[in-house]
Amino acid sequence: MSHKRIPKRKAAIAAGGVAALGAAALLLPNANASQSNGDDATPRTFKATDVSDVAAQLASQLGDAFAGSYYDAGNKQLVINVVGNNSNVVNRIEQAGAVAHQVQNSTSDLRAAAKTLKTDATIPGTAWSVDPKTNEIRVTADSTVTGSKWDTLTSTVKDLGSGVATVKKSAGTFKTFVDGGDAIFGGGARCSLGFNVTASDGSPAFLTAGHCGVAAKQWSDAQDGAPIATVDQATFPGDGDFALVKYDDPATQANSAVNVGNGQSVQINQAADAAVGQQVFRMGSTTGLNDGNVTGLDATVNYPEGTVTGLIQTDVCAEPGDSGGSLFTQDGSAIGLTSGGSGDCTVGGETFFQPVTTALQAVGATLGAGDAGAGGAADPSASAGGAADPSAGAGDQAGGAADDQAGGAADDQAGGVADDQAGGAADDQAGGAADDQGAAYGQSGSGMDDGSGMVTTP
Repeated sequence: MSHKRIPKRKAAIAAGGVAALGAAALLLPNANASQSNGDDATPRTFKATDVSDVAAQLASQLGDAFAGSYYDAGNKQLVINVVGNNSNVVNRIEQAGAVAHQVQNSTSDLRAAAKTLKTDATIPGTAWSVDPKTNEIRVTADSTVTGSKWDTLTSTVKDLGSGVATVKKSAGTFKTFVDGGDAIFGGGARCSLGFNVTASDGSPAFLTAGHCGVAAKQWSDAQDGAPIATVDQATFPGDGDFALVKYDDPATQANSAVNVGNGQSVQINQAADAAVGQQVFRMGSTTGLNDGNVTGLDATVNYPEGTVTGLIQTDVCAEPGDSGGSLFTQDGSAIGLTSGGSGDCTVGGETFFQPVTTALQAVGATLGAGDAGAGGAADPSASAGGAADPSAGAGDQAGGAADDQAGGAADDQAGGVADDQAGGAADDQAGGAADDQGAAYGQSGSGMDDGSGMVTTP
């Protein structure tokens, strides 16, 4: 059976049906953030997608004094954390239009603390990431962390010292969000397409969660249907949760857009790194379109399957069936792939995403359909923040998060990413599977019966 290509709708990133129409209203049309320049010492107003570039430049200039950064969405300002009270450092920050904020912990302090957590508290059901707003490591334990495990975690955090890390309990359990989206099916698992890409050999492909890629080699656009794509590369657990899946039909179009339902789509112009404090949108077939904010970078998540590092942490809700969905910004930047988390869209929770920039670099792919896609629209990507690569700098900086820290997060989450997205590769693209698979627009909560939140295999 030949699968449908992505025709009119350009739903290259089709991320499932839309239930949250309020969020859709925020997305379309895109808002134009101002970028006013005043005196050298007067804070500028930034678009969230622009702050990574500036933060990366300041990090390289300030050296050890730089202790992370974040985006103050309310004032549209970039805040740079600094250790010490060096007037030259403060002047340089202000000349760049940012705001200097003196803090206690340096990037190296937080990195060392993260390594200690990795060594002494790698417990399934835990996660941690750097929160530059508090200049601390935020440690979270799900409902399975009890008794001696909880005691070990809290004592490890206490031993890090005052003001270095905080720990809190989450009501849910950390798991990958498999199921849902304009679905794809493989080996008894259901996942979704994240973003369409062009592989290094020029063939059309898509990114999805790594835990989906290791669950099955071939994927279909319909349950029990003929395969339409084959896994080329997959990483999970470990340094991320992402997979590159190549379409079996070389004529498949890989347009670059997120289908947000009701005939609307958001064109994806570039891949960009996340910034703490940034508003982001997530699509998934179970809960539709939801928005929230980035709360941490370089997150480490300890899933039952293993530890994943290098993830983005957010407060955007998600549920089983949303896995693999696209994480993107209002102005068309691809940010992440839904991996996993805890909670739901009733009580909230934590959600983790595989950074798109990291996945693209690892698999050697470009976003969209070559020259015609987001990757090829490199210039447009610049207009949407232009900080895809530079933003990476801010990623590590903003959190000062350690590699080790980040690692854990990705494991379970990234996996979910693909779930919903890969499948969701677009109503038309995935052969219209969404309608039948429970990803029809506005069909919130109608995921597959076997979508328990983990990848299910026979």
